[in-house]
Amino acid sequence: MFTDQDLNQLSDRGISAETAQAQLKRFETGFPWLRLESAATLGHGIVPITPSDENRLIAIWNDYRAQGGSIEKFVPASGAASRMFKNLYAFVDSGRNVPDNDFETAFVNNIHKFAFYASLNAACKRIYGIGANQLIDEGRAVEVARTLLSADGLNYGAMPKGLLQFHMSSGVPHTPVEEHMEEGAQYACDTNRHVQLHFTVSPEHRGAFKALIERVQPMMEKVWGATFTITMSEQQACTDTLAANADGTPYRDSDGKLVLRPAGHGALLNNLSAREASVVFIKNIDNVVPQARRAITTRYKKVIGGLLIEVQRTIAKHLHTLEGEPTAKDLKQILQFVEKTLFTVNPATATMSPEELKAYLCAKLNRPIRVCGMVRNEGEPGGGPYLAYNADGSYSPQILEAAQINPDDDKAVAMMKGGTHFNPVDLVCYIRDYKGNKFDLSKFVDPETGLISEKSKGGTTLLALELPGLWNGSMSDWNTIFVEVPIETFNPVKTVNDLLRPQHQ
Repeated sequence: MFTDQDLNQLSDRGISAETAQAQLKRFETGFPWLRLESAATLGHGIVPITPSDENRLIAIWNDYRAQGGSIEKFVPASGAASRMFKNLYAFVDSGRNVPDNDFETAFVNNIHKFAFYASLNAACKRIYGIGANQLIDEGRAVEVARTLLSADGLNYGAMPKGLLQFHMSSGVPHTPVEEHMEEGAQYACDTNRHVQLHFTVSPEHRGAFKALIERVQPMMEKVWGATFTITMSEQQACTDTLAANADGTPYRDSDGKLVLRPAGHGALLNNLSAREASVVFIKNIDNVVPQARRAITTRYKKVIGGLLIEVQRTIAKHLHTLEGEPTAKDLKQILQFVEKTLFTVNPATATMSPEELKAYLCAKLNRPIRVCGMVRNEGEPGGGPYLAYNADGSYSPQILEAAQINPDDDKAVAMMKGGTHFNPVDLVCYIRDYKGNKFDLSKFVDPETGLISEKSKGGTTLLALELPGLWNGSMSDWNTIFVEVPIETFNPVKTVNDLLRPQHQ
């Protein structure tokens, strides 16, 4: 199947022949559908938070910080923002000079509301000798869109979201990188006002991230009374996966070389594993708002951080009990915690001997922990929080994509359609065990939870293999707590016009 040239190409990326062969086998076998117990709902898999809970959990979080607890923010920021400008690319390629649909009209009519307007206007003057408004008045709106996207303009179509001017703050344009720095100072700093922040970036963008950070960090530290340690890493080449033809054979380029692709956000598990902090917040690069609208976000980050610490401390106490000679009462109490707080249930525990139950509880408790904020589903239902079955017969909270649910299973489809919440990627994780040792996160992955998708390359359809997602299968064997958070904490920017929404103004 693989030539000597293939093997050398794979070896250069740190990919073994066995791994590549297993990837091709996966195109043949696919991934199994996941078996669901139910959608997670409020009180049944999702923890409701009352105002008194909020105050108690924020106090726990502040106590953790005061005691010198280590904290880091982890922000996936790789890749270009080209999908954010899909509609504008269509406009530029249309041959038209003026808008003819609602999206284009909204972009043009509100051009001055974008944080990047001043930069765009200056680029228009440099290229065409007149500003953006005059171009629009002259019926040349397409030139404004082209200037935003093209390499001789702002080149936004090729830049990563983290470096785009998203918001205005005190009259100054802010990028998502700066917003995440500010967030870090507001909820993820230690007792010495030190912030650790990590971005995963693409190799071609690392220099631009570094330049921006070096430019803004001194002012950030002065304004926020904090110090920052900001690090970056790249998605490792050894996590790339083979692309395949429709028949499952390796897809090759015009030179006959294997085509390998980044394997989705699941490939970032290695990057996460390298973090040294005990507590790691994970949040997507584009889910940010201006400082004036950030209060509810920062409050709930402290809330879920406090819940994480509360659960971790309880787990540590129970594991220390299990190290000794736990009584029947101890075992019953710990099992109740596993079932009622961690929502992890296994009917087989009813017939286990005390020794078997002790071993089962130790295995279930001594795992990485994550608290995941879930928001009310205000749109079409799809992937999100579920109670799903595991290989050992238990079921537990899992974040699933719609593609992992069997469309021919009427019961599963009904659960998906009845889902009340979805996953905004709002996580805080504890990645050390109860004795302070780092977990080997690779041991808690479910390899049966990846995805196969169809992509287009040069007009040809190819199959792409995604590794178990970072907050899906890569964390499948973690202790997971879902908690309801306000919809106001979820403000993604999927298209450029999302920046016109009130939350981003």
